[in-house]
Amino acid sequence: MIKHKRIVVKVGTNLLTNATARLDIACITRLVDQLAALHLDGYEITLVSSGACAAGKEKTGRVRGLAEIAERQVYASVGQSRLMNIYEKLFGKHSITIAQALLTKHDLSDRAGYLNARNTLLALQDLDIMCIVNENDVVSIDEIREAKFGENDILSAMVANLVDADLLLILSDVNGLYTADPLLYPDKATLIPLVEKIDSKIQRLALCSHSRAATGGMISKLEAARLAAESGIMVIIAGGNEPDVVNRVVRGEQVGTRFLPAGSHKESRQRWLLSGLCIRGGLVIDDGALKALISQKRSLLPAGITSISGKFKRGDAVNLFDSAGNRLGCGLTNYSSEDIKLIKGIHSSKIKEVLGYDYGTEVIHRNNLVLL
Repeated sequence: MIKHKRIVVKVGTNLLTNATARLDIACITRLVDQLAALHLDGYEITLVSSGACAAGKEKTGRVRGLAEIAERQVYASVGQSRLMNIYEKLFGKHSITIAQALLTKHDLSDRAGYLNARNTLLALQDLDIMCIVNENDVVSIDEIREAKFGENDILSAMVANLVDADLLLILSDVNGLYTADPLLYPDKATLIPLVEKIDSKIQRLALCSHSRAATGGMISKLEAARLAAESGIMVIIAGGNEPDVVNRVVRGEQVGTRFLPAGSHKESRQRWLLSGLCIRGGLVIDDGALKALISQKRSLLPAGITSISGKFKRGDAVNLFDSAGNRLGCGLTNYSSEDIKLIKGIHSSKIKEVLGYDYGTEVIHRNNLVLL
């Protein structure tokens, strides 16, 4: 019986280069052989692969005279086709057809873009085609740093979300989450086999992680694990150089660090909201509103809102927080940030009197709300 039928596997630059200045073809071959075996055995595999910039830098050498961002864009442009050519040849030996999907945060922060990407990835799976996903560094690396996923860790969580994955497997050059940096303190560092919830204590452990060349690190991996787990997806961070690591994970062996999903799979629209890519602001609610949302399954009314952050329009997604700053969930608002500044704390019957118009009694209707 296949426990994890649909799997997203993410591989980072340090793993693909073996922490050197060039792609490690032997390492990539071992990875492809494992994924191919699972694919041919009926598993639905999507590969999120870094390495384009490393491949481009290896091909061109050091590019001088360009700004840092433009330099990286050159490497990505040169290296992406080279990376895909390597995958094409290696998967071709197993008679597996591959496809490429280059995504940006902007693509997925828009609801229509999210659905288009989802439809394409699912269609490729239906056609038994192995899709290899990467961030589109040629257009996504700009002066607005928030628009970048960061070494594809967050992108892998979004792809897992897109395709309704059962498992997100993040393969790294480290074997998982440790109590200390295993490179600096090999005698003290202990692998943490299971994380039930990513809290502040677990997040602090990410600072112990050591990253040699990639733009990611354990911090971004934990954020990816959090996003996926909140969507009901199991996450495992494991060492990509471990022998037969992918097959061992799929067989259920204890490998790396396992992050338990926070409940069952969420409906597609809810997962899109929980991803955080579409969030435009935040609302803090009082204890009465919190009780109404959780215990009574009610909508959010203006009377329960105590403060507001961000600038957003009617129909945008916003986060919800309690008075202690804990994230409760998110939803689509019926009112803009400017409107809510005026109506927060008042009874719904007063909305039209204050604004001169109204879009209903609820700031966020129950049907447009998802709670963690």
